[in-house]
Amino acid sequence: MSIDQAVGTDRPAENSSGLPADTTPAPATGAIAFRPGRWIDGWNPEDQGFWESTGRRIAGTNLRWSIFCEFLGFVVWQLWSIAVVSLPAAGFKFDSSQIFWLISIPSLVGAALRIPYTFMVPRFGGRNWTVVSALLLLIPTLALSACVANPGTPFAVMLAVAALAGFGGGNFASSMSNITFFYPAREKGWALGLNAAGGNLGAAVAQLVVPVAVTLGAAATVNLPLAGLIWVPLILLAAWGARRYMHNLSHAKGDLAGSIAALKEPHLWLLAFLYIGTFGSFIGFSGVFPKLIKDFFPAFSTIAVGAVALSLAFLGPLVGSVARPYGGRLADRFGGARMTVASFAAMAVITLAVVFTLPLRSFWLFLGLFLLLFTASGFGNGATYRMIPAVFATAGRAAASGAPAEERQRLAASALGLISAIGAYGGFVIPQVLSASYTSTRSYNGAFYGFVAAYLAMLVVAWLCYLRPGGRAGAARI
Repeated sequence: MSIDQAVGTDRPAENSSGLPADTTPAPATGAIAFRPGRWIDGWNPEDQGFWESTGRRIAGTNLRWSIFCEFLGFVVWQLWSIAVVSLPAAGFKFDSSQIFWLISIPSLVGAALRIPYTFMVPRFGGRNWTVVSALLLLIPTLALSACVANPGTPFAVMLAVAALAGFGGGNFASSMSNITFFYPAREKGWALGLNAAGGNLGAAVAQLVVPVAVTLGAAATVNLPLAGLIWVPLILLAAWGARRYMHNLSHAKGDLAGSIAALKEPHLWLLAFLYIGTFGSFIGFSGVFPKLIKDFFPAFSTIAVGAVALSLAFLGPLVGSVARPYGGRLADRFGGARMTVASFAAMAVITLAVVFTLPLRSFWLFLGLFLLLFTASGFGNGATYRMIPAVFATAGRAAASGAPAEERQRLAASALGLISAIGAYGGFVIPQVLSASYTSTRSYNGAFYGFVAAYLAMLVVAWLCYLRPGGRAGAARI
């Protein structure tokens, strides 16, 4: 059964012009046509009249349901980061290295899935793929509930089930790809920022809700299967809402050639390197923060509030998510490169402060510094993402060769998905570096010093390539 059949659509075959074979060419500017399966022809958000009269309302509906579905994707992506903290109480006997693998494997798989997910919207339609990608989240949630119910579950099975949570990480790429087709250029930044921030909040909500759910009414133990089961109704609601209210745009076409061309652009790799430092730090530290709190300050791992346990780890991804759109806005005002450099400088200083203050054994100082680190990564996340279209418009090979603006925009659109995928690998690297440091020295200090060195290296790259006076990028105030 095809995806179109699964979600109840009947998309016709396309002719050589890219339009469905049984459909006349798109209506004139300002008019749209609806077809079965909630397909829309003639979508033109750059037409101000159409946008204000019709387009904004339809785009807003699609954005809201996209945010909800992506939010749940991030929830599922981060479920294991908080579930592993409760594994000992549930009877599991895993060592520190195994725990870090359970934390990091969802990020590895999610990063890998972001590349194919980017091409799913042009292939199947934004609404159709949102339904399917939401339903796919049922697999990791139900599988998690099944395997954590039995303390005898082998580690290999647990690792395979944790890898399934990567479905949630892939959702980001298809969601961002879909929404970009709905909005005019003048409003894409804010719409994509809201979409991304709404998704990122899923990491915070998972870390807030799961400890409460698994301890509510569980007496002296934990009801760990609830970590997955509580999200099933919301996933079904998201799939239903996407099928009922979202749309497919016939003009949303894939650009494999554009992606291949973008991969040949050196700036793509430079920006991906920077994005590993910003978004990679956000998602990586989101995953390990609950474990770090438990390791350094076990008395504060959970805080009893009546009959439930509350983890303050959710505050980290919360402030990082809220900071992201503001990082983009400050980048609009002061330049993305300037804000990115400032973010890396702040992240390096804050990480050093974490190492130097750990001997004080102050949980509240530790928490405050990590919240600042999450805030800096969130600002950098928004600023670096904002740099991508600006770099391709003014400093890339296409700009240097005098290519038309349409070609530069095409390369930038392809680069956005690829860079978001590469940056997500930071979510795998950070837990593994921490694990290696602890395994070899029984301390996390070596990993933190490594992160400081990486942030300083990224700062230098950002300054040399995009801020240095006299360079093409520096003159363009990227």
